[in-house]
Amino acid sequence: MTAVSSSGDDTVRATIAKQRANTELGLLLLAVLITLVAYTLVGLAEEAALPAGLAAYGGVLLAVAGAAHVVSRRRAPGGDPILLPLAFLLNGLGLVMIRRFDFAFAARGTDTTLAQQQTVWTVVAVGAFCLTLLVIRDHRVLDRYRYVIGFAAIVLLLLPLLPVIGREINGARIWLRFAGLSFQPGELAKIGLAVFFASYLAENRQLLSVATNKLGPFMVPPARAFGPVVVVWLASLSVLVLQNDLGLSLLLFGMFVLLLYTATGRPAYLLGSTALFGAGAWLAYQLFSHVRPRVDIWLDPFADFAGAGYQLVQSLFALGTGGLFGVGWGQGRPDFIPFVHTDFIFSAFGEELGLVGTTALLLCYLLIVGRGLRTALRVRDDFGTLLAACLVIVFALQTFVILGGVTRLIPLSGMTLPFVSYGGSSLLSNYILIALLVRISAAEHTTVAAREPIQAGDAG
Repeated sequence: MTAVSSSGDDTVRATIAKQRANTELGLLLLAVLITLVAYTLVGLAEEAALPAGLAAYGGVLLAVAGAAHVVSRRRAPGGDPILLPLAFLLNGLGLVMIRRFDFAFAARGTDTTLAQQQTVWTVVAVGAFCLTLLVIRDHRVLDRYRYVIGFAAIVLLLLPLLPVIGREINGARIWLRFAGLSFQPGELAKIGLAVFFASYLAENRQLLSVATNKLGPFMVPPARAFGPVVVVWLASLSVLVLQNDLGLSLLLFGMFVLLLYTATGRPAYLLGSTALFGAGAWLAYQLFSHVRPRVDIWLDPFADFAGAGYQLVQSLFALGTGGLFGVGWGQGRPDFIPFVHTDFIFSAFGEELGLVGTTALLLCYLLIVGRGLRTALRVRDDFGTLLAACLVIVFALQTFVILGGVTRLIPLSGMTLPFVSYGGSSLLSNYILIALLVRISAAEHTTVAAREPIQAGDAG
């Protein structure tokens, strides 16, 4: 009887895995099609003819998407079928917009090859996605190496401070440069820290959840439980001081605090962390010369619209010009915005695709966050739950921080928009993030499929 039951469970799992894999394949093909249509529209707007390399470009996209799908289908059967297609769609649209920038810069007499470079990085990043799934067969293996991974993440954070290979660009010392290549090690460090934080909290969540002290009318955890929060707060301030990186500092602190609240459910941590964040923000504004101008620009960018506020003002003009439906692919002036290919690519989408187009982009990000949270809720082990939650928090925070900056909701941070902005290190780290979520969702599928019968919608 047990053998029959086991055979039946295997059949259920195999059937659901096949359904999900077919769903992923269909969505990947749709993502490639949308990307090629957008690429064609940009080419037509520029040269009034089909782009000369359309077939070759489509072939590269299909080959890259096919390789990722084959690895996902074979090495992570039953994994979430939505995550990879969404990432590939955002990546593809980002490539198209970056190609649009090449045309815009060429019209002003500056020849660039940003799209070619980003395409190479796309191949490398998808290769990292495949390698992650091939090497990490079970996400719980990462739990065994928490301290090694945590130490490696700290080393990556500190590497830009070294002479010779460390570089300061636009005021932030977050770059490594060697052999003619530039790389941000902090992008990989955030993945390592996510693993370490998830492992630490999975082991200590019971201790951190116990409220034994009374603070006014509230019961709160013991004072020593706030030690990790203080340590991460100090670490984030150190990143801000030593590397002048406001975005990464905010990301590290927010990632740990939100994960701590997710693990314990204690509002005291949120309240205490908010107080620490307020104190840190005030100190940063008072003491650091690179923070005060960003706050001042945020409060009133038009006070110096031709100087310090020029970038943000042009971003707001672009979003306003786009209106509801945008001016159309290739019809805007993204070259008016400094560093549009990295920090302000969302504004370029707003100008050429309008509110409708940017809303579609936002929905893609929200779907990735939603699917990641769904995986976190359904996986059975504490480490898997917290790791999936932390990866989603990292992704969501980074998206919020950059979108909030370009729309003047919060001060600018200088971070890149995941999958869309130009930058190889960001693309690489985010594909690894998606691979880890797919790996965890495959483990969730194994346990859920064993308990539940096949139903309509299981393929999703």
